[in-house]
Amino acid sequence: GVGISRAVSAGNAAALGVADLIQWYATDTASKVSLAYVEGIVDGRGLMSKLAAVTRVKPVVLVKGGATDKGARAAASHTGALAANDSIFDGACRAGGITRAATVEEAFEAAATFATQPLPKGPNVIILTTAGGWGVVTSDAIAQDGSLQLMALPEDLQAEIDTKLPPRWSRNNPVDCAGGETRDTIPEVMEMIARHKDVDAVIYLGLGIQANQARLMREGAYYPDHGLERIVEYHERQDARFAEAAHALSVSTGKPILVATELAVADPDNAGVRTVRETGRLCYASGNRAAVSLGHMYRYAVHIGYAQR
Repeated sequence: GVGISRAVSAGNAAALGVADLIQWYATDTASKVSLAYVEGIVDGRGLMSKLAAVTRVKPVVLVKGGATDKGARAAASHTGALAANDSIFDGACRAGGITRAATVEEAFEAAATFATQPLPKGPNVIILTTAGGWGVVTSDAIAQDGSLQLMALPEDLQAEIDTKLPPRWSRNNPVDCAGGETRDTIPEVMEMIARHKDVDAVIYLGLGIQANQARLMREGAYYPDHGLERIVEYHERQDARFAEAAHALSVSTGKPILVATELAVADPDNAGVRTVRETGRLCYASGNRAAVSLGHMYRYAVHIGYAQR
C-alpha cells in the first residue's frame, strides 16, 4: 500500500549529489518523505546543512554504508570514497533531525511510516494485543528505543476497558485481551484507547489470527460443507473490520495506530493484512519493527516542534 514516487541512482556523481537531489525532493508535491543511501562523504558540513534544512519541510531517512571499519574499506574499494567517522555522522544526523536507519529494511519501514501515519504529539504508547508474548517483546522494544514511553494505564481508561473485557485481562499496559474478545471487542477497546487524552500512539498486535483459522478451514477436508463457508467468511470479515477500524481511528483522532503481525510476511493474502494494505498503510512484520518506526517518527516530531518530550 506504499508507493515510490521518484527514484534516482546517483552513483559516482560528478556534479549533483545526494543533498542536491533531496533538496529538490523537498519541493516535490508527489513525495512525502525522502530516502537515501550514502557512502563516502566529501563535504560533511555542506551535506548535513542541506539535509537539516530539508527536514523542516519533510522527513529525510538515510542509510549509510561504511559504518564499520570493514564496511568503510569495502566502500573505499567500491567507489574510492572515504567513509566519515560514524559517531560524528550519527551525531550530525540527530542534531539535524535526520532519521538514520541501521538497515535497508528499517529505512524502508521508517519511510513508509512517515508517508502513511500521522506524527505523534508525545511519547506515550499503549499496546493492544490478543497474545501476551507479543506484548512483552514489544514492550521491550519500546524500552530499548529510549524515547518512547510505555505509559502507565490511566485509571479511567482501565475502568472503561473493564466494561468490555472479562476480569482476567491484564489490567495494565500492554492491554492483553486474554482471549476475552467477542465480535466487537477489538474495535471498541481500540477506540477507548485511541481517544484517551493521554495516549499519543497505539501499537495493535494480533491481527489476522481469525483469518488464519479461516485459511486452515478452507484447506481442510471438510470444506466447503458442514456450514464452514459461513464460519470462514465471518472470521475473514472480522480481521478486515479490525484493520479498517485501526485506519479509521487513526484518521479521526490524528494519532498513529501501527498494526503488526508476523502474517504480514507469512501470509500476505491474509484478510487482515490485505486490508491494512488496502487502507494505504504498512502492516509490520513484528511489534519490534513497529516500535522502531514509531520511535523514528516521534524523534522527528520533537525536532520540528510538533511533539512534546
